[in-house]
Amino acid sequence: MKLHDPQPRPGSHQPPRRLGRGHGSGRGKTAGRGTKGQKSRAGGGIPAWFEGGQTPLHVRTPKLHGFKNRFRVEYAPLNLGRLADAAAGTLITPDVLRHDQLLRDQKTRPMPVKILGGGDAPRGVTIHAHAFTRSALAKLAEAGSTAQLISWPDGAPIEFETEPKPEPKPRSKRAAKPAADDATAEEDAPRADEASPVEDEPAAAESESES
Repeated sequence: MKLHDPQPRPGSHQPPRRLGRGHGSGRGKTAGRGTKGQKSRAGGGIPAWFEGGQTPLHVRTPKLHGFKNRFRVEYAPLNLGRLADAAAGTLITPDVLRHDQLLRDQKTRPMPVKILGGGDAPRGVTIHAHAFTRSALAKLAEAGSTAQLISWPDGAPIEFETEPKPEPKPRSKRAAKPAADDATAEEDAPRADEASPVEDEPAAAESESES
């Protein structure tokens, strides 16, 4: 037996179909591609994402509509005006606010509480919350109340300053212009050691009259 002697088993290999070789072959005319159209052309085809000409899904989906922070903390807001009727010496905590139904529904998940500065502040009370606005802190300080910041989510109290920090004054470029104008004015002003030409003219006139 030589290398050219081995042959495949009869029937294991079939010759390829010869398409488009006349009606007698059984694969003439459309060559097994059906009738006319895009799919019957050589190189023609429809991509998987094509939807017949309507607006495709990748165009219908919203995009480029801003940025959404995944780590944003959403607060349950509450204005000071809703606590104005609290008696002096009352301790107001998030649990008390939920019991009195002063916060919005939090059945799905609990939310930290943020006190806003709307309305009049209660007098002589202590408020525990997870965040305060500057206006709320200012009103509570004027009313003699105490604002205590608690951490989220464990609720352990932490140190907090009740007085808001003063905002830095913006620097303006116009402040440097008067100084420059003063410098130019000093340069333009005559020096004391320099004699003015107006004073020299009368002296010259007197010398001519004497002569």
